[in-house]
Amino acid sequence: MFLGWEALTAFVPDLYVDSMGYAFTLPIFRYLGSCKVASYVHYPTVSTDMLTVVRERNPRFNNADFISRNPVLSAVKVLYYCLFALLYGLAGSCSDVVMVNSTWTLGHILALWRCPGRTSVVYPPCDVRAFLDVPLEGEEDEDELEEDWEELGGEEDGRGRAGGDTKCQSIVSVGQFRPEKDHLLQIRAFAKLLDRKGDGPGGREALRLVLIGGCRNQEDEDRVLMLRGLCQELGVSDRVDFKLNVPFDELKRELVSATIGLHTMWNEHFGIGVVECMAAGTIVLAHKSGGPKLDIVVPHEGRQTGFLADSEDSYAAAMEIILALTPSARLEIKRAARESVGRFSDQEFEACFLAATEALMSQLVR
Repeated sequence: MFLGWEALTAFVPDLYVDSMGYAFTLPIFRYLGSCKVASYVHYPTVSTDMLTVVRERNPRFNNADFISRNPVLSAVKVLYYCLFALLYGLAGSCSDVVMVNSTWTLGHILALWRCPGRTSVVYPPCDVRAFLDVPLEGEEDEDELEEDWEELGGEEDGRGRAGGDTKCQSIVSVGQFRPEKDHLLQIRAFAKLLDRKGDGPGGREALRLVLIGGCRNQEDEDRVLMLRGLCQELGVSDRVDFKLNVPFDELKRELVSATIGLHTMWNEHFGIGVVECMAAGTIVLAHKSGGPKLDIVVPHEGRQTGFLADSEDSYAAAMEIILALTPSARLEIKRAARESVGRFSDQEFEACFLAATEALMSQLVR
């Protein structure tokens, strides 16, 4: 609010658009600056899911154990969240136009801001052109791969394709090493997958998990050390690679060569990383919640675009299913997924943004 006031005293605009999530600046510009006000919401500052987590006393990355175990502290936090949600809703309702980045965000904003007639979904722009020029694995030799697969009785050679002499199959995760990304779930699910596959052909030695991400601070670096320790504890450290702060070229190389793109964040508001995996030609296995479930990993023209899971067992089972797919079945999913990401292009964002704000813009030019 102080930042908004500082900006308003420096310059009074005709239209103020908040795309940073600073909802409490909206009433300042509307009532003190007499401005038209619009919002583009990526993630609600408080959500009904957060209220539910605290009410049910579930420990989460944003609900510490010492609070979830204590009924008094939990009650105080619920009261604080309810009061904050009320004020957040009042501030957000000042917007003349509200745009949200996903169906998941839409549901929460409608529940809190209560202005359905002024609210619409505008998917964020995802620049995935760098991935789209890479041929999908198996496109050029689809018939040959299918013949090899049949000759081998549906068994891969443990190197990522039927009868070929290529790398082992990789499962790649891309995301900062923050607690909400839930790398713990990825490692535990991968360990269960290795137990299921055993040591035979196409088993343990043919698989690797690659965790790619950035560390913002010492806390993130400590988290990586904890994850390495978990790998040692589960006996999978020889099959898990950590790649920190890698350049884009290396990130692209890992993605386009991966078999599975792994995502485990609960209630991710959208999931640009999931879109990038789909564009790169990996088969996505995302968390069965939030944006990935409602907007991204959805059928495209009746065709499957990926897989969803929500527990260690369901992730391990889904990975096993993906690895067992025939080359032609994998290619069909990859094609559908890549075609579907056109919904999230810069051009689509521009068109939807202009459509959502057209009525507001027309008021300014009168």
